[in-house]
Amino acid sequence: MADQNSEQPLVVTLDGPAGSGKTTVARMVADRLGIAYLDSGAMFRAFALRLGARSWTWSEEVLRDRLDGLEFTLRGRGGQSVLLLNGEPLGEEIRREEVGMWASNLAKVGVVREILKQAQQRLGAGTSLVAEGRDMGSVVFPQARYKFFLDATPEERARRRWLQLKEMGVEEDLDALIANLRQRDEQDRNRPIAPLKPADDAVIIDTAGLAPSEVVEKIVEIVSDAPTVDAENTA
Repeated sequence: MADQNSEQPLVVTLDGPAGSGKTTVARMVADRLGIAYLDSGAMFRAFALRLGARSWTWSEEVLRDRLDGLEFTLRGRGGQSVLLLNGEPLGEEIRREEVGMWASNLAKVGVVREILKQAQQRLGAGTSLVAEGRDMGSVVFPQARYKFFLDATPEERARRRWLQLKEMGVEEDLDALIANLRQRDEQDRNRPIAPLKPADDAVIIDTAGLAPSEVVEKIVEIVSDAPTVDAENTA
């Protein structure tokens, strides 16, 4: 058994750069554990879409005012958990590459990160979940018992993203995706606030050449002694 109070929500963190496979893996791990799935990147994308282009250049006061009253909640368990903003499920429009770049720029703004960090911690305090993102283990949930960092080359990650978008009916140029990921990696790894990096105690998994199911097995094996938690999946 894990040395974690079974009455407290279980938090498993999966971090890594864009396209490292963490979304698919996090959903599958949430399914296996029977707990909620939290896509923290979707929260940044939702804010970016709501605020629009160049919002990262606005003053802290304006950003606080525009983000005041926005609340995230989670509904359901497993990989099909639904993230809602003010009671409305997030739409596929947040997945556009343009919105992804806006979100990456917005993530460099301290006030935005702080507002979302608090929102994520509120969700984790009331809901057992698998939290996927860039700094879930290093910054948002440093107390989490199980932390993982998934990685792969930009070329491999771009190929996965291209296939994912194609399945969604979105056509993107593969070379452009590679360039986009390199730019986002540079921004995420070198930003002054919460840069992308593994938590000191995270298990690092290179996902290149591994099927998602193989990565899931590695993670579930480590988390196999986690207690069963019956926390409600509402924030």
